[in-house]
Amino acid sequence: MELDPILLSRIQFAFVVSFHAIFPVFTIGLAAYIALLEGLHFRTGNPAWEMLSKFWTKVFAVAFGMGVVSGIVMSFQFGTNWSNFSQASANFLGPVLSYEVVTAFFLEAAFLGVLLFGRDKVPKGTHLFAAIMVAVGTFISSFWILAANSWLHTPAGVELREGVFHVTDWAAAIFNPSFPYRFAHMALASFLTGGFVVAGVSAWFLLRGHAIEANRKALSMCLWLLLVLAPAQAVVGDFHGLNTLEHQPTKIAAMEGSWERHAGAPLLLFAIPDQAAQTNHFEIGIPGLASYILTHDFNGVIPGVSEVPRAEQPPVAIVFWSFRIMVGLGLLMIAFAVWGFVLRLRGRLYEPGRFHRLLPWMIAAPFIAVLAGWVTTESGRAPWLVYGLMSFSEGVTPSLSGWMALTTLIGYMLVYAVVYGSGAYYFYRVVTNGMEAPDHPEHGVGRPMRPLSGADVSWDDPSITAPATR
Repeated sequence: MELDPILLSRIQFAFVVSFHAIFPVFTIGLAAYIALLEGLHFRTGNPAWEMLSKFWTKVFAVAFGMGVVSGIVMSFQFGTNWSNFSQASANFLGPVLSYEVVTAFFLEAAFLGVLLFGRDKVPKGTHLFAAIMVAVGTFISSFWILAANSWLHTPAGVELREGVFHVTDWAAAIFNPSFPYRFAHMALASFLTGGFVVAGVSAWFLLRGHAIEANRKALSMCLWLLLVLAPAQAVVGDFHGLNTLEHQPTKIAAMEGSWERHAGAPLLLFAIPDQAAQTNHFEIGIPGLASYILTHDFNGVIPGVSEVPRAEQPPVAIVFWSFRIMVGLGLLMIAFAVWGFVLRLRGRLYEPGRFHRLLPWMIAAPFIAVLAGWVTTESGRAPWLVYGLMSFSEGVTPSLSGWMALTTLIGYMLVYAVVYGSGAYYFYRVVTNGMEAPDHPEHGVGRPMRPLSGADVSWDDPSITAPATR
């Protein structure tokens, strides 16, 4: 049986990236939340903030570690499966990914140790500074990664000579046309993910009567955040769509299920795209609304997938439905944010009820939405590795066979099943073990300033008896 190495390599990369992406999008938002908690504790001294910070720092440590492991595996595939692409894009992607390691990963790694193990061992201001630096590091990391990914969709500042990309303008390449919209979209997605996770876990704790004061504070903070950011994400997504219409019209056509260019395109709520026949079956839509959303004119013209050759068309059904999953979950998140606001206005936010029982189930929603959005944007780029300049067939490793790609794909699946199964179990144990009350050392020596002061009691405590001497 003959296997397609290009298809299998794409599936393998999608599988690994999907497992990797859910961790950075979570840790970016969670790191900022932990820094805020540390700042509130530093300013007020309220032990509830410290209790929340200690608990969520444990969760962050696990997510950060698993994200690093999956990210390292992901980078190897550039050399094993996409060597032609790696060689062609090395002048740009090589430095950009190196900048991410030097400016972000080292920063995170250095201060993460202080954040995890420095509590009550370094001055509180130093511990707060470490938390802030970890949060800043996650944003710097996302900056470089999204700059690299956005360049694949809207390449700029380079010229292709003899199969190799040469950078002609670094600023134009890094700040390419789609980068600002992708960065804003992902930043908001990170805060929404962290917000729903914290809110869901807090609601779960409140139903069980655990750490009432701390979890009420956490739930209230997160619901205020979600009330602002969930609608804001829809606005940013609209701007992102307009940018995509300008630079990647075929992707927009696939997202809307539009096969032919026409004015007054309907917003399809349901359809079964048929790529072979270049049409849809069982369409249900709202007339003119897609044109209005994308052009702000009910009679605006929307491009069609059929305008490009079939060899250059993305898989319309995948793009069409993944986009609707993302949008549907986004609307659901807005609904929950508004529901929480209504309960707050009625003075029933902390009363156990249906809202508290359903909110933990919403923890999965932002993760699924992120994955659906990633599938939409990456599948919509097909068949281009670098949009309009290099195809998948041109970037794949020439000597790679289908069986080699299948073997590594199965290997990744087996290893990830063990690693991520163990990680999920550990997350479950951390949550079910609950929050620990902050420690308060009796002798006031919680902040060691010299080696001897790391003991449980002071070195000159009169209760300590000197050893007998001759």
